[in-house]
Amino acid sequence: MTQLRAWANRLPYLMRPGPALGFDLVRAYLGIGLFVRGVLFVSHPELVLNYLSSSESWFVPYAMAHYVALAHLGGGVLLAFGLATRLAAFVQLPVLAGAVFLVHSGENLLAAGQSLEFSALVLMLLLVYLTVGAGPLSVDAWLGDRVSLLGERHDTQPATVPGRAFSPAATKLI
Repeated sequence: MTQLRAWANRLPYLMRPGPALGFDLVRAYLGIGLFVRGVLFVSHPELVLNYLSSSESWFVPYAMAHYVALAHLGGGVLLAFGLATRLAAFVQLPVLAGAVFLVHSGENLLAAGQSLEFSALVLMLLLVYLTVGAGPLSVDAWLGDRVSLLGERHDTQPATVPGRAFSPAATKLI
């Protein structure tokens, strides 16, 4: 409970306009957009199956359609909240790589639907979040160094270098 209260006290500082807030807002928007796309694929599976119908097997298109829908639904929610952000981005990579390099690769860059540009942008954003992780306004940041995925408790004191003290938060990219 004290951790939640400490995070709530830091919230006004985290909500200040700047690059960190923008990074978090883009992550949340990306997650919501992928979740909505997953809902669209679940409600209209023929959209995905039309792209995958070139296979002679019936199982592969249906398995891939289920993977795409689950990756977008689950990964979108995780990205929106910033929980297991790197894992959520990693799960989405095969879907978006397939969309860019297999499905939309034959389209021109200035096509009416702009599917290639949008898919490439989402792929690039996923690579950024896979590399950097979530920003400070996320569940990952709230959990921070306190608890790992295995449930082990970590030291929350800032690391020091002889002759100089620094905060681990100051060494992060964002």
